[in-house]
Amino acid sequence: MELWTILEAVLFASDEPVPVERLASGLGVPEKDIRDAAALLEGMYAKRGICLRTVAGGLAIQTRPEYADFVTGVLSKKVWATLSKGALETLAVIAYRQPVTRQDIAVVRGVNPESSIETLLEKGLIREAGRKKTLGRPKLYATTPEFLKRAGLESIEGLPPLEKP
Repeated sequence: MELWTILEAVLFASDEPVPVERLASGLGVPEKDIRDAAALLEGMYAKRGICLRTVAGGLAIQTRPEYADFVTGVLSKKVWATLSKGALETLAVIAYRQPVTRQDIAVVRGVNPESSIETLLEKGLIREAGRKKTLGRPKLYATTPEFLKRAGLESIEGLPPLEKP
């Protein structure tokens, strides 16, 4: 068996991105060999509906972004569709301004973000990221690797730039 076929099988079977280090350790090969096999797979997927991407610190086989609307239209399973407008707005504030407090979110949105924060915590899209070193020591919130995975981002730096008003 060739390494790229094993890599493809492992990534296909995983519902989470798998870090290169974990793949190398689990398969007993150097990380360079994993990267080489990943590059081979990327080339093979160049004209297909799937691609190999680095997401949330690991490798994942995913649908090509340009086909997302087709997949969503057929499968109708997209995490963003299950979020209210308020939760999406709260998630956007957290993603772009993290770490951020409830009060910071309320100032930007103009409403109490309590229920949206609870929803996002339950879905694993945000997490408590410590406490602000100010009076009352309010909780800070930041996005999670699950957010990166669902958004198809390698890191938070991959967010599109905000438009200037």
